[in-house]
Amino acid sequence: MSRSAREEILARIRRAVDGAPELEIPRDYRATAPVDDLVALFAERVGDYRAIVHVVPEAEVPATIAGIVAGRHMVVPDGLPEAWTPAREAGAPPADPYTADGVITGCAVAVAETGTIVLDTGPGQGSRAQTLVPDYHLCVVRADQIVAGVPEAVTRLDPARPLTWISGPSATSDIELNRVEGVHGPRTLEVLIST
Repeated sequence: MSRSAREEILARIRRAVDGAPELEIPRDYRATAPVDDLVALFAERVGDYRAIVHVVPEAEVPATIAGIVAGRHMVVPDGLPEAWTPAREAGAPPADPYTADGVITGCAVAVAETGTIVLDTGPGQGSRAQTLVPDYHLCVVRADQIVAGVPEAVTRLDPARPLTWISGPSATSDIELNRVEGVHGPRTLEVLIST
């Protein structure tokens, strides 16, 4: 009876490493990176992805949000700070992600080096449908949520929660490198950084 090609390859590998010494693999990965100005680096990097970026003092966040979303029917996830919540007409039902003009959320963490925002469906972040279906996403990032790199971001996240990593508006390219936006999420990402 002949062995399969897979079994033959694995047998050759076992023979080749038989008697080889055990090696300890160092796992001392860089956990943080020195960054002089996390807010400025994050604003620059998220802007590189064609996101619209605003950096405003915390006291100006509610007025800035009101100006940005004026006249838009926005999805407002549970737990969004009341000061960030746009006014709704009396008796108007909550916005449906499939018919709304956009969504406004906070975030769990933001990564300066990559310009990435991470949502974990926590308070004020909404469900994946609420954040990926509308064509427009306004995300408020507090300065204390910005970390230098991905390893530091991972330490702040709960791996059991559903995580959505956003690096700019949704975009993809075909084989001829023609960019198409809005295929897998919002076509427009606007980021409001609160300092």
